[in-house]
Amino acid sequence: MSSGDLAGVVEVDPKTVERWLDNGRLPHQRHRQRAARALEIDEAYLWPQLLDDGRARAASQAEVRSVYPHRGAVPPDLWRRLVDDAEEQVDVLVYAGLFLVDSHPELPAKLAARAEEGLKARLLYGDPDSDTVSWRGEEEGIGENLAARIRLSLTYMEPVIGVPGVEVRQHQTVLYNSLYRFDDEMLVNTHVIGSPAPQNPVLHLQRLPNGHLFDHYLKSFDRVWESAVPLETRGSA
Repeated sequence: MSSGDLAGVVEVDPKTVERWLDNGRLPHQRHRQRAARALEIDEAYLWPQLLDDGRARAASQAEVRSVYPHRGAVPPDLWRRLVDDAEEQVDVLVYAGLFLVDSHPELPAKLAARAEEGLKARLLYGDPDSDTVSWRGEEEGIGENLAARIRLSLTYMEPVIGVPGVEVRQHQTVLYNSLYRFDDEMLVNTHVIGSPAPQNPVLHLQRLPNGHLFDHYLKSFDRVWESAVPLETRGSA
C-alpha cells in the first residue's frame, strides 16, 4: 500500500503519512486506529512507543478485571452473566469447550434466539481428526478423549449450525489460549504445557479505550478464524 493510498483510507493529507514514516511522528488515536485496520496489524507494532505511553499502560492494567488461578475458580455467576447479557458479539476459540455447554445446556438455543435479534457469533472448535488435536490430547494426558470431547461439543451445538448470524468453524491451530469473548468482556484461559486447560489460569478482561490487551487477544482469534474451515463444508469438496 502506498503512502497516498493509506492517506486516502485514513482521510489525511499524504504529506501527513510521509511525516509519520520519515519522522516517526505519532498520529492521533483515530488515525492510528484507521491505519492499523487498513494494514491489518496491531497499533503497537506500527508505533512501539505506544507501549511506553503511560495512558496505554494504565488502560491496559485497567483492562484486567480479575485473574483466577484455574478455570474452576471462575465464579459460575460470571459465566452465566456473560452468556445471558451478550447482545452483539460472541467469539469462542477452543479445542472442545465441552464444559461451557455442559454448564449451560441452553446455550445453543440462546445463541439462535439472539441471532434473530442481531447477535453475531463465531465458534471455533479443534478439528478432531487433526494431528494438532492428537498431539494436544497426548500432551494433556487424555489421548483420544480430547477428540471425543470435541465431537460431543459439536453434537450439542448442532442446533445452531447453519443459523444465520452464527458461524461454526474447525481449526488445526496450536492454541496458546482458549478465548471466550462476550461483547466487550473476555475470559482468556491460558494453556500451559503438561497441564489440562481447566487447571490453568484465567484472565478476565474488559475492553477499554487506549487499552491493548483485549484487542491483542481478539486479533489472535481473527487470525485463527481466517484459516479455519466452515463446519458445514468439511468433506464436501
